[in-house]
This record gives sequence, structure tokens and C-alpha cells, in this order.
Amino acid sequence: MGQGTTRPGGRQGEAGGPFTAANLVSLSRVPLAVAFAASERMEVRLPVLAAAAASDLLDGWLARRLGPSRLGAVLDPLTDKIFMLTAFLVLALSRALTPLEVLGVLLRDILAPLGYLASVALGRPFTVPASAGGKAVTTGQSLTLCAWLLGSPYLEPLAWATAAIALYAIADYGRLAVRRTDRPHT
Repeated sequence: MGQGTTRPGGRQGEAGGPFTAANLVSLSRVPLAVAFAASERMEVRLPVLAAAAASDLLDGWLARRLGPSRLGAVLDPLTDKIFMLTAFLVLALSRALTPLEVLGVLLRDILAPLGYLASVALGRPFTVPASAGGKAVTTGQSLTLCAWLLGSPYLEPLAWATAAIALYAIADYGRLAVRRTDRPHT
């Protein structure tokens, strides 16, 4: 396909360039992270969190509908991590959760990039496709942030549940990594 062409059915291919609709939606999470950190008001942070969560759903839908891009495959998880790390840094500074609880909630977001870097160092780079476990972690993280913003008594239980789901997701990612390293290198 040449520059600016579309796939059959009007779907955008790799030639769509870096400024696909999905990539622009993914990029919106960076200023949303800044807005979340810059405000001290729950009335601002809650809609910002909702917008970040909606953008995560929308960019995936757009990529499936219009066609994915290589840049989007990196941009989407990167901007997810930027938003979540920023939001949980703000939460950690509030001391509403212990450092261990915050670490548990962010475990997947910390270990997944390290796993990717390890695969690159081993000469077998791979990315992990979206999974139910990963989506459950993101949902748990968003619910944990909502609980904090709303002053819910369920903040700590949600944080621990999210950490447990993160452990499951990491084990699932590890299983995929082992399966891929067992394959002959091509």
C-alpha cells in the first residue's frame, strides 16, 4: 500500500502515518496526566480520570476499526503507564496508601517494561498482546483511584485486590514469554 492509502473497507493501514486517530487519542493521556497532577481538587481529578479511562477504550476501538499502527502498539501502553504512574505518584504523596500498597498496584506497570527490555537484551524482543488479566489490572487501578478520590473505605482492599490481579497478569505474561522463547529463533 502506498502512502495515504486505505485497506479494503476504508480501513487505515500502516501508511496512515503517525497521526492516526487512535494515536492522537492515546497521546491525550499525557496532558490528562499533567492535569491530574496539577489539580488538588477531586472535582477536577475525577473527570480527568474518567477521560483517561475513556481514551483507553476509544483508542483501542479506533485501532481495531481503522487499523493498528506500529507506533500505536507502543504509544497506547506507554501513555497508559504515564497516566497511571503519575496518578499513583500523586496518591502516594497523599499517604493514603503505604508505599508497598502503591507498589503492588503498579507492579504490572513496572515489571512489563522491564520484561520487554530483558527480551530485547536477549535478542528476542516481543510485546505481549492485550489480555483479560491486563485489562483487569487497569480496571482495578482505575477503581482504586476512584476510591481514593471519593474517600471510600474500600481503598485499601481495592489496592490489595489490584495487586493480586497484577501478580496473576505478570504470571500470565511470564508464561507467554517462556512459550515464545521455547520457539526456534527465526
